[in-house]
Amino acid sequence: MNILVCDDDIAIVDAIGIYLENEGYHVFKAFNGIEAIEEIREHDIHLIIMDIMMPKMDGIKATMEIRREHNIPLIMLSAKSEDYDKILGLNIGADDYLVKPFNPLELIARVKSQLRRYTTLGGLETRSSHLQTGGLVIDDESKSITVDGEDVHLTPVQYKILRLLTANAGKVFTIEEIYEKVWNETSFNPENTVTVHIRKIREKIEINPKEPKYLKVVWGVGYKVEKI
Repeated sequence: MNILVCDDDIAIVDAIGIYLENEGYHVFKAFNGIEAIEEIREHDIHLIIMDIMMPKMDGIKATMEIRREHNIPLIMLSAKSEDYDKILGLNIGADDYLVKPFNPLELIARVKSQLRRYTTLGGLETRSSHLQTGGLVIDDESKSITVDGEDVHLTPVQYKILRLLTANAGKVFTIEEIYEKVWNETSFNPENTVTVHIRKIREKIEINPKEPKYLKVVWGVGYKVEKI
């Protein structure tokens, strides 16, 4: 597996690289967003670790550019711990988020979790490769989604959330249940993370996200995909 590490701090890039290489990953390095985009164009990258604050092009702009063409799992790093940075990162397409300084073992665990979801996207309640409700169609073999015949592009995490809900159309999942099934871990405060991803999915699959046809909230309980 090829992992791209992008941070303007050479020491941090080298340190993360050592931990990843010890786990058997092949590491590519970049020190600003422009270099990261060039690496992705030149190499088959399976996961990106991206810092936010960098010269020339920061991690936010780089992630936005990457998401125009790629659904590669992306873990965002930042020296800041404010919720705003986390929500901003998730809004523009990051799949996970870590605040510096972080435990290298936690980073490795998150890398493995993201790669596992990216390569298998499995572990759900149904083995059907073709899921449909109304005009929403998921082909799990090709990992493609269409709505009324139009292609929809989701990040790996967004794909797994939508697949979970569509595979169980009509069933309401709490925010905690969605987080535990998609991230494969428990969380004491998953609301911001899940709701940001839900909002982004709605923006991509709904004609009017404020009046959704498919992905609906059940107030006080959670979310469901409508069975049509």
